[in-house]
Amino acid sequence: MVNEQKNIKDNILKLLYQVKGKIISGVKLSQVLNISRVAVWKHIKALKESGFDIESRPKGYVLLNHEDLLLPFCFKKEFQKKIFHFQELESTMDKAKFLAKNKALHLSVVIAENQTTGRGRLNRKWFSSKGGLWFTLILKPKAPPQLSYIYNFAASLSLSRSLRQLFGVDVSVKWPNDILLNGKKLVGLLSEMETRGDMVEYLNIGIGINVNNQPQKNEPKAISLKDVLHKNLSRRLILETFLENFKNQIQTIDCHRIIELWKKQTSTIGSHVRIETLTDAYEGLAIDVDEAGTLIIKDNKGKIKKIIYGDCFHT
Repeated sequence: MVNEQKNIKDNILKLLYQVKGKIISGVKLSQVLNISRVAVWKHIKALKESGFDIESRPKGYVLLNHEDLLLPFCFKKEFQKKIFHFQELESTMDKAKFLAKNKALHLSVVIAENQTTGRGRLNRKWFSSKGGLWFTLILKPKAPPQLSYIYNFAASLSLSRSLRQLFGVDVSVKWPNDILLNGKKLVGLLSEMETRGDMVEYLNIGIGINVNNQPQKNEPKAISLKDVLHKNLSRRLILETFLENFKNQIQTIDCHRIIELWKKQTSTIGSHVRIETLTDAYEGLAIDVDEAGTLIIKDNKGKIKKIIYGDCFHT
């Protein structure tokens, strides 16, 4: 019964989506779905309450912002079976971990409209309100754990390229894999991995993009695309473009090439930085990132330090 009700709601959304922002009458929905108009009204009411932007009008119903819908059927065919969409999750990373262990395909994506306990690096809270793009990418590369780092660099590189391509925004990547716009945080990335023997079983990369939300209330040093472009943007277009670019980027893993391309888009090299780990903090001038993704800094005494992980702040 629950699945039947869900299928009806999904079919209503699909019909509303297919007319691309036009009105579809309750009579038409009733006829196509073979349910009563009262049942249509009840399902529409439940969809509104769960967060879908459906407007009731004298002649029927219209789905607002249809170009921003993130349900599987809205994506290109090659991605549809790999999209897992939820209105609310505690964390897309936690759901992705479960799905990765239960035969989710390589390059699957777990999306949530809202996360109640989203997290960033070093267990910092990640605020993920409506309007942002919050997702976790499930990867199952045939690679040893030592190579897992390169997928994080490939993800931030592909995403920064996608944002430049779509909107012409001057974004830069920040070591290890955030993306900045106007010196403020636009995108955060976080990865978790599980191994089996000497190979990666799955690598999950959580990505949070401030798109149409207003993050400054909780994160004064954050920024959204809407803040800069002054209009709502299609999160689906961003995600689909990124998936295409990322898929192409990782077809052949060339660590040297990916790092070199990443370095051309970074604002970390040449900046004075502070790196925080769970136990230590380091400060100095960032002078390079090597082929293994290690950040190389020179402290105020001229001593060279190599840092393999941590949270990086440009100071």
